Amino acid sequence: MRMHTKDAQATTTPQLALEYLREGNYRFVNNLKSNRNLLQQVNETVDGQFPFAAVLSCIDSRTSAELIFDQGLGEIFSIRIAGTVINEDILGSMEFACNLAGSKLLVVLGHTKCGAIRGACDNVQMGNLSTLLNKIQPSVYYERTVTENRNSQNAEFVEKVSRIQVKRSVENIIEQSVVLREMIEKEQIALIGAIYDIETGLVEFLDETFMFGKIRHFYLDVGDENGQAKVLTLN
Repeated sequence: MRMHTKDAQATTTPQLALEYLREGNYRFVNNLKSNRNLLQQVNETVDGQFPFAAVLSCIDSRTSAELIFDQGLGEIFSIRIAGTVINEDILGSMEFACNLAGSKLLVVLGHTKCGAIRGACDNVQMGNLSTLLNKIQPSVYYERTVTENRNSQNAEFVEKVSRIQVKRSVENIIEQSVVLREMIEKEQIALIGAIYDIETGLVEFLDETFMFGKIRHFYLDVGDENGQAKVLTLN
């Protein structure tokens, strides 16, 4: 496949990498999976890997990035953690993928009906899980448009928090990784958030989160009690 060589990866732009993922999701949704010889891909990647993108997704068993974007072995890095939270290990993995292994695009892929988001909405406390869910709590707080039934039983509330969590993760990458921020500013890589719909298979890329070149503000889908939007990213 096209991403198994160093030359092919080197000539892929961040915009083209995003288009590859859009096309792959289209094939997935329409049951048009590419014809791949996986054993051949195993052999072709023995001496090296040259993925064109890195995708941070949830551990949910329904959200395999390789399947959702119809990619084979050696084509994308798949980083997974419940709720797409950001920590030093995740950032280190992203820095490896982009700065050392040559990937051109970072995607933060949240999804609908996320168990981690539901747990944060209910303020679940359970062992080490509490530490993880506490990282999602700011997204619950920032969702101010829903004033009643702010818990996992309110599907609208959960989905709004899920979107905020994706956008906050994009923000956290920019804020906490000098390496990735500089690569974005130099137009070596791009960063974008997305939401996967577990009912339809569709991925919605959140274009307002697309980071390439100069870092800019974007607006989260939140508001205060008066409905005024809030900006939560840096310049």
